[in-house]
This record gives sequence, structure tokens and C-alpha cells, in this order.
Amino acid sequence: MAEPGLVIVGSGFAGICMAIKLKEAGHHDFVILEKAAELGGTWRDNTYPGCACDVPSHMYSYSFELNPGWSRMFAPREEIQDYLRSCADKYGVTPHIRYGKSVTALEYDDERHAWSVTTDDGETLRTNAVVSAIGALHIPKFPEIAGRESFAGPAFHSAEWDHSADLTGKRVAVIGTGASTAQFVPQIAPAAGHVTVFQRTAPWLHPKPDFAFSPRVRRLLRLPGAARMLRYAIYWALESRALGFAVHPSLMKAHERLALRHLEAQVPDPGLRRALTPGYLIGCKRVIISSDYYPTLTRDDVTLVTDEITEIREHSIVDAAGVEHETDVIVYGTGFKVVDALADRRILGRGGLTIQDAWKDGVEAYYGITTAGFPNLFFLLGPNTGLGHNSVVFMIESQVDYVVECLRLLSRARARALEVRPETQRAFNRRLRARLDPLVWNAGGCRSWYLDEHGVNRTIWPGFTFEYWARTRKVQPGAYELIF
Repeated sequence: MAEPGLVIVGSGFAGICMAIKLKEAGHHDFVILEKAAELGGTWRDNTYPGCACDVPSHMYSYSFELNPGWSRMFAPREEIQDYLRSCADKYGVTPHIRYGKSVTALEYDDERHAWSVTTDDGETLRTNAVVSAIGALHIPKFPEIAGRESFAGPAFHSAEWDHSADLTGKRVAVIGTGASTAQFVPQIAPAAGHVTVFQRTAPWLHPKPDFAFSPRVRRLLRLPGAARMLRYAIYWALESRALGFAVHPSLMKAHERLALRHLEAQVPDPGLRRALTPGYLIGCKRVIISSDYYPTLTRDDVTLVTDEITEIREHSIVDAAGVEHETDVIVYGTGFKVVDALADRRILGRGGLTIQDAWKDGVEAYYGITTAGFPNLFFLLGPNTGLGHNSVVFMIESQVDYVVECLRLLSRARARALEVRPETQRAFNRRLRARLDPLVWNAGGCRSWYLDEHGVNRTIWPGFTFEYWARTRKVQPGAYELIF
């Protein structure tokens, strides 16, 4: 294989978008290394029943490739996967993908000003630049519970759904109550014998305004400008939700009232309603969008347990109240490792600097894209670029355009590499911390995966998405050291 000018790691929304925009800018000398046998990232891996997007489809898609044919306001995963495949084919990206290539190491060569990219089959590629498009939420996280390994029945994470496990008539224990759980529990409850949901912290829920688009509406959306207008309307509706996130936690009260009305309307039993009422400000954790989760919890064959799990035995789960719950199957809806997605990897920058040493005081980057000590290494959906209110695809497009601008700067300056200046990165992250700390994720009274072990938010962008777009439209040359 010829040495590529650039390597993209991952072929989900971020990797495919990066490839499309590289080709558009005239860069065809690149490869995409994909660990799996198929593209799609999150939408390839998560095959649990009911898996769908919780951002409206017309916003959870590329701005340059609108799809007037979405079947629903919130598309199921199969449609999103098909959309990504069609984008890769249409824009000529598919031939650039190398499947079955899991990247094990990235090492920067100070003399050659180039990267070595090693894959698990022992191959090493040398390249001028690397774009990490691996995403943040793809390494399943399991809880530390005594006896977890001793369970005799099928036990699996929602992101690694075991389709060979027949849940019909079985006693199914679901551990965790995040966004995935809210989607799959309503799907499995009708067939299962009994479902027991173990809840550590109650999530806030908003109703899901989902509906099918009729053939007539889909035809109308094919009219010039129609799909674009719908996208704009959805964008600004979602962006208005950021007021409580980005301005002041007190502005979250309207969202809280909507959630409480939703809970009251769907859960008539006052005891169950109390158990499902969160004790923290809405938005502190991810707000879940669902109209069928609460009704499922009111079924006679579904039980909510709020006592902590103390032990998992061969055929049962024991809670802190001493109750033993007979169990045939365990499904973990316990989310993902976030920071570890990058920090666990062998990444060596200038002078042999490891990513672990660079981030020993916490994961940080400049606009989530570049990190001091690692020239020509770009992160998509890196630190502090996640969202609580809008579509991350919008953020991906902003970041991809920024990376292309960085490559243009290198070309104009005839430089080999660029590296963000440490003082620039420090100043950016000081401003970021000052802005984040008073907001709902820190001040809302909860512990969430948004925060690291020191209670610092390393995940969320604190402002509006249009603000991030405006700030990343142009690369400030003074922010970078050019390496010749």
C-alpha cells in the first residue's frame, strides 16, 4: 500500500464527513482505517431493539446532503446506517476505507515530521497527518458489582446486544437507566416474562415528538428548499434549548415543568412517580426523549428497583434491601467509557510525549481539535465538543472545516506540520472552565459522565453551536507553531 498523505481513524459520521470534505478540497491522498468490517460507527455497533436517533433526522444528517426521504422524525438506526453508506458511495469515499484495521499506536517522528500509524495486524503506515474520528461513546462501561462474572445466564451490554439470547418468557434484569435503556425496555417488555429495571439515579424525560412522514410529506420535502427550511426550523428550535444550558441554570425551569407534566401524565401511581422524580436540576445529566418508557414501567410485568445492587449471583441479583431477584438474563444499559476512548491508546507526540502525560491533569484540547505536543494530529468530537441540546453532526462539520483550513494554512506556508501553542491551549481552556463551572452540568446537583474524576467537565461545549461554528470558521495562524 502506498504511503497516504493523511490517515483518518474511524468511519462513522465524523470519519465519512472528513473524507468527503478532503476530496472536495482536492485532497485525495488519504485512507480511512476502520476496525470493523463495515462503516457506520455508533449506528453499526448499536443493534439493540428500538435503537434510534434522539435528535430529529433532518438535523442529524449532513448539511450538504439533506435527505427528504427520512421515514420518521426520529430515524431508526437502520436508516441512519443506510444514509451513511449512501453518502460514502455518492462522494467516492468507499474506495478509501480499509476494513479490519484497528489502530494500536500513533507515533510522531521528530526528524521526518511525520506520523507512524500501526494497526493490530502489524502493518505500519507513514503519513503527514492523522485525524482521529473514533468518537467518544463506543467503549462499553460495566459497573463494579461483586459477583458480576459468576452470573450463569446470558449477560451483555446494550451496545453489544446478544441477538442469540431469546428473551421470550425470561426474567430479564436491566441495569442502568440511560438513553439506550429508555429505547430498548419498551421493546423487550411485551415478550419477556418479567423485566426488572435497576435504577441508580432517575433520569429526566421529555416526550418524544416522533411521527412517520407520509409519502405526501416526503414528496413535498423534495421540492426545492423544503428540506432546508425544515432543517433550519429544527435547528433553531433545538438551539433555543441552549439558553438554560449556556446562560443560567435557572432558565432550565421551563424544561423541568415539561418533564414533570410528562411524568404525571404517564405515571398515575404516586409511589412510582416519586421513584422516577430526579433529585437534581434537569440538564445536569443527559435529558432522555421518550414517550413509551414511563408507560412500560407501569406494566404489571415490569418492576423498578431503586435500591443499590450489592451482589450478582449465579441466577439472581441481590439489592441493598436484601431482596434477591431471580434472573435469567442481564442487560447492562450502563453507558460508555468516555475519556478512556483516547487516553487508553498508545499515542506518542513530539519528543516521545505520551498522550497520558499530556493529559495527566485532565483531557483538554484547543476547540477540542488540536493538542499541544502533537503536531498534525486532529481530533473530531474531541474534549468539550459534546452537546446537551443539538446535533453533534453540526459540530462535526464545523471541526472538519477547521481541519481543512489547517491543511490550507500548511500548504500556504509550505510548512510540514503545525502544533497548537501550549499557552494558547491553556488560555482557551481557562476561559472554558470559567464558563462551564457555574452552569447546570456542575451546578445542577448530580454526578454524570460529563465530569471526570475531579469533577471537571471535559465533555460538553458550554455555549450555542452557532458560536462554536463562528469561532472555528477561520484558523488563527498565531495560535499555532509552524514546523518546517
